[in-house]
Amino acid sequence: MADETHEHRSGFVTLLGRPNVGKSSLVNAICGHKISIVSDKPQTTRHRIMGVLTRPDHQLVFVDTPGLHKPVTALGARVNATALEAGHDVDVTCLVLDATQRFGTGDRWVADRIDIGESVVIVNKIDRADRAQVLEMLGAAGQLGAREYFPVSARTGAGLDALVEHLVSLLPAGPAFFTDGEVSDLPEERWVAELVREQLLAVTRDELPYSIATEVVEWEWPRVRVDIVVERESQKGMVIGKRGAILKQVGERARAQMPEGAYLELRVKVDKDWQRRPDRVERLGY
Repeated sequence: MADETHEHRSGFVTLLGRPNVGKSSLVNAICGHKISIVSDKPQTTRHRIMGVLTRPDHQLVFVDTPGLHKPVTALGARVNATALEAGHDVDVTCLVLDATQRFGTGDRWVADRIDIGESVVIVNKIDRADRAQVLEMLGAAGQLGAREYFPVSARTGAGLDALVEHLVSLLPAGPAFFTDGEVSDLPEERWVAELVREQLLAVTRDELPYSIATEVVEWEWPRVRVDIVVERESQKGMVIGKRGAILKQVGERARAQMPEGAYLELRVKVDKDWQRRPDRVERLGY
């Protein structure tokens, strides 16, 4: 029950930034649950995903978005649009920067597409950067004229409490949008499909992940079948691996994160140049 001496606050906070700045890791760390898949490969997130932090006197709904980048395919254009749309009609917008990188034209491009004067800048990955790098990024970002700046680490948790406290202070008074115990708006089927894609990102070659999509095609719990979609016949063999070794590894890693007793079946199919065809991008849920 909320403290009656305080108004209950609730609202939506969108995280925007270039690929691989750690937006998904931040949402997972703050919410205390694995909401979004993570990878060291850029453009891991393709959907807008909400993560929910509920406490007695407030509820923060974080909107994790795909990394904004220069698109070269229909898929790239779609995920960019998804990210920018997520910045509309929210209570707080956060620009996430990577402390290990220099402030660049990509960061400026994102900043120019939001109301930066009303936004919060989060400088992530301070655990991986030295003091000089953090100060350089904060100095460069300071020229943007944002509302506040927070150096944090999603990996160690440094700075996250102060960030959450500030974000709560920016929220309006209002009721909770999600019931206690709900941690995401992501349907369970989509979460399993993303889980499989996460493991594919971890074990396949660098050039392959961008050609992969995953979708649940059968859900009769505890039996789940996921199709892994690739663009060329040669990629099918790369995903399966010699004597099925890669596919087996992906299945074992994904199943380990699913509820006990789950039976996961993986199937690989070819859909030629799917990410360059807007109709196929849409049918695959993007």
